[in-house]
Amino acid sequence: MAAKRDYYEVLGVERNANDSELKKSYRKLALKYHPDRNPGDHEAEEKFKEAAEAYDVLRDSRKRQIYDQFGHQGLEGSGFSGFGGFEDIFSSFGDIFEDFFGFGGGRRSRSRANRGADLRYDMQLSFMEAAFGTEKEIDVEKAEACGDCQGSGAAPGTGAETCPQCGGTGQVGRSQGFFTVRTTCGHCRGQGQVISSPCKTCEGQGKVLSRKKVSVRIPGGVDNGSRLRLSGEGEAGAYGGPHGDLYVFIHVEAHDFFQREDTHVICQIPISFVQAALGDKITIPTLQGETEIDIPKGTQPGDLFRLRGEGLPSLRNGHRGDQVVQVNVKTPTNLNKKQVALLKQFASLEEGKFTSKLKNILKSGPTRAAN
Repeated sequence: MAAKRDYYEVLGVERNANDSELKKSYRKLALKYHPDRNPGDHEAEEKFKEAAEAYDVLRDSRKRQIYDQFGHQGLEGSGFSGFGGFEDIFSSFGDIFEDFFGFGGGRRSRSRANRGADLRYDMQLSFMEAAFGTEKEIDVEKAEACGDCQGSGAAPGTGAETCPQCGGTGQVGRSQGFFTVRTTCGHCRGQGQVISSPCKTCEGQGKVLSRKKVSVRIPGGVDNGSRLRLSGEGEAGAYGGPHGDLYVFIHVEAHDFFQREDTHVICQIPISFVQAALGDKITIPTLQGETEIDIPKGTQPGDLFRLRGEGLPSLRNGHRGDQVVQVNVKTPTNLNKKQVALLKQFASLEEGKFTSKLKNILKSGPTRAAN
């Protein structure tokens, strides 16, 4: 698969381009590569989709921030996967196409089809599942096209009829002096068609509730608030319209030992004061198993040790962060007589060292400013 081009390059704008400049550039490209103006031209279709995807990202402040910081891979990790097809594009940017075609994309006025609703699913992940990625199968309840009427809403063997009230326009007019005011037809609710024999299964709605199992691939490195988009897994559209999307919001459980800081993991390891004073080699847990680290002589409480590449993978480039180990020197309790005696012997050898240092500090006193 070819690498995606830079979105700013696609639209031909600077990285600090404002909303007006983005929209102006996209309008120009959409008009040039619109499929109705380039029938059968596969390259034009791809450029039309590419421009729509670039505009969809850069016009959205949240997506743009992720893209500016992490690039295409960061967007993929947050759940963005572009548009499923032309109908998605026309549905999202209908106002733009109306400006130069007179209706949504040159297509929507020829059909009552409407895009289905998007759905949300909240997923709980363990710390380790979020760190390494996983695949989950979820159960989603959603509206699907009725099998008996194939989503038309009309009883089998029948179909929708032109609305007698508005003549199929979806609007009715009434005169007010010299002016004619047009409003949505109340008989067909603006659809232009009515169903005289509704389907009994779906009661004329064209959709029925169903449950579906959906497989979701979770990339390693996701965090609380990450959002995955599953294109076309939302509810069915009306009258044959495209499905909406399913958005999976990630919630990561806390870990008993590890704490997360961006792509780094932080942990605290207890050591004895003897290990801190004399040094030692200890075994500690990491995300990928156990490893040994050297505790140098004279280690102080709170000292940090860094294990390169033992953290979490970046959604942007896959590079792993570090594991930061903070040592916590434990003071011994419940000493036996022999231990007490040894510590007293040690204290006698150290006698005067710290007192002498403290006296020197006090003797020097604070530095006085010159008058």
